[in-house]
Amino acid sequence: MQPSIENPAVRRWFAWVWLCVVFLLAGCAASDHQKHLELATWADGPSRTAIVAFVKTVTDPASPDFVPAEDRIAVFDNDGTLWSEKPIYFQVMFSMDQVHALAPSHPDWYARQPFMAVLQGDTAAVAASGERGLMEIVFATNTGMTVDQYTQRVDHWLETARHPRTKLPYNSMTYVPMRELLDYLRANGFRTYIVSGGETEFMRAWTQKAYGIPPEQVIGTAFGTQFEANGGTYQLMRLPKLDFNDDGPGKPVAIQRHIGKRPIMAFGNSDGDLQMLQWTAAGPGKRFSGIVHHTDAKREWAYDRDSSVGRLDKALDEARAKGWTVVDMEKEWTRIYAQEWP
Repeated sequence: MQPSIENPAVRRWFAWVWLCVVFLLAGCAASDHQKHLELATWADGPSRTAIVAFVKTVTDPASPDFVPAEDRIAVFDNDGTLWSEKPIYFQVMFSMDQVHALAPSHPDWYARQPFMAVLQGDTAAVAASGERGLMEIVFATNTGMTVDQYTQRVDHWLETARHPRTKLPYNSMTYVPMRELLDYLRANGFRTYIVSGGETEFMRAWTQKAYGIPPEQVIGTAFGTQFEANGGTYQLMRLPKLDFNDDGPGKPVAIQRHIGKRPIMAFGNSDGDLQMLQWTAAGPGKRFSGIVHHTDAKREWAYDRDSSVGRLDKALDEARAKGWTVVDMEKEWTRIYAQEWP
């Protein structure tokens, strides 16, 4: 005789079984979600192990190394740490493209260096112009407009420009493993900041969408800005002068100015990040300093000590001497970008 589904005892039993199934499925889903949060595209290895162990230690209230949520600050360089930086920093690529876009309004550029070299595709002549020539190009194409106008130009460039090697949009060349790391940290009560040599407003145009990092948590090199009132309109104008260089020893200074607390975690990829990593590691309690080591010539680039962009020499030596985490991109990341190439 089969039990009747109308029997109250049978119905309660089915309800209990169904509730168990629901909780089981929810547990599986939570497990899958937790796996995603715990660095799914990081291969099992020393870097993933070190990151997870650090996060679990500083977020466990029973741990002697517990850190309150308000002090869980993690800072990240951008170029070469969160997205690619070859063959040259992407803001420089933007500036070169802007020379072509703006040249019709500047006819003198066709006969004036270093703009003429850019328009003729003469990379040797551009390089020969040195730092002074590069700054002239950057100031001419990144200033002399309002902040809103500049943001619109950056947005348009990201929508239309393509990287010369990968043919991908530049904002598609962010590292999936590092985006997972940002998500993982925030899920564990961390605040994540960008601290980069890149110019602040250039990054603020897109970091919220790319990394989930809002404009107020982006710290970078600062160009001059001036408030202007004209006929009832009020604007912030970008000026062709350097207010602050957020690189090398400037990074800890900028962190203190903008955040007011020493981070407990820092990630970089070059000697320009060394002082930020040193300052983070020197604080009291549990600390984490990490370096993204570019070792994957096939899926990205392989470079360190001899590179003109993202040179990693002194910082690599110090990382090995002090036991910092050095991420081997080729061995420890199962994926580089969200979109495969070529």
